[in-house]
Amino acid sequence: MTEAHPSVPTAARSLISSRSRSLIVAALTLAVITGVGSHALGVFKPTETTVTELAPGVFFRKMEWQPNFIGCNQGWIIFDDFVLVIEASFPNQAAELIKEIRKTTDKPIKFVFDTHWHGDHADGNPILIAEGASAIASEQAREQFLQKGIPSYEKQKQEKPAEYGKLNYGVPSLYFPKKMVIEDSKQRVELIHFGHGHTAGDAVAWLPKQGILFTGDSCINGPFNYTGESNTANWIAVLTEMAKLPVKIVCPGHGDQSDNLLIEQQRRYFVELRQAIQEGINAGKSLEEIKKSLDMPWFKTWTGVDVKERVENIEHVYKELTQKA
Repeated sequence: MTEAHPSVPTAARSLISSRSRSLIVAALTLAVITGVGSHALGVFKPTETTVTELAPGVFFRKMEWQPNFIGCNQGWIIFDDFVLVIEASFPNQAAELIKEIRKTTDKPIKFVFDTHWHGDHADGNPILIAEGASAIASEQAREQFLQKGIPSYEKQKQEKPAEYGKLNYGVPSLYFPKKMVIEDSKQRVELIHFGHGHTAGDAVAWLPKQGILFTGDSCINGPFNYTGESNTANWIAVLTEMAKLPVKIVCPGHGDQSDNLLIEQQRRYFVELRQAIQEGINAGKSLEEIKKSLDMPWFKTWTGVDVKERVENIEHVYKELTQKA
């Protein structure tokens, strides 16, 4: 897995002033720069893995990313007769998640939803499948699991034999084209594929009753964006559609939970990155000159990392804009 996950210092939250509210654009800009609502960065520690019950029967497991990156965030929803897991993560974290679930219910784990194929999100599938779960993903992710997931998993078996060695890759057995609904008298979860963003097969889990959105890596909270398989123009469109949902709580693929302003913050990064790089191209600057001239102070306030340090993302967008991707 080539996904990059640098360390992320926490950032303090500040409030939007009443004068800023008089201008919609100013208010939105300040909101994005200074914080992401009632669950902003700083509420949780990056050195801790925590479990929060966001609503009755809806749990969010925020994963440690300092000093070690140990996997993606996870979640689970308790239905009348079964449990739906969101994100298998790595095999060792799938096993840890089962322990956490058993603290809350003895109902069987029936489904595990992979937001996309990346190993830190889906390599734990065989652990959950052994518990009786069926793995679910979007139809657009099917080929990625087969063409990329399998060889990546085999590589991990060689590199991490203690964790992977005795396991066989857990390819999802259930796929949906655009939307799949799992519902009973207690819970409703909508699995939705909005389009090609972080990867071609990204999907999210939306809980309309509670206003909770599990975004996978379509939306993250910190400098975790990996653009290697992305279409950033379409990623902006995906986030635009996502923002139309009446979201109250965002559970990102990495980083702390937030509110709906996080979606706009993630969107803003790609909008401004593409705009700045295009302006550099129009001015006849080279890629190296563009890298040196990029300046987004608000990005460092959000992530703790200078935008210039996200070299992979800069190079990817440059290739997209010069039609070399």
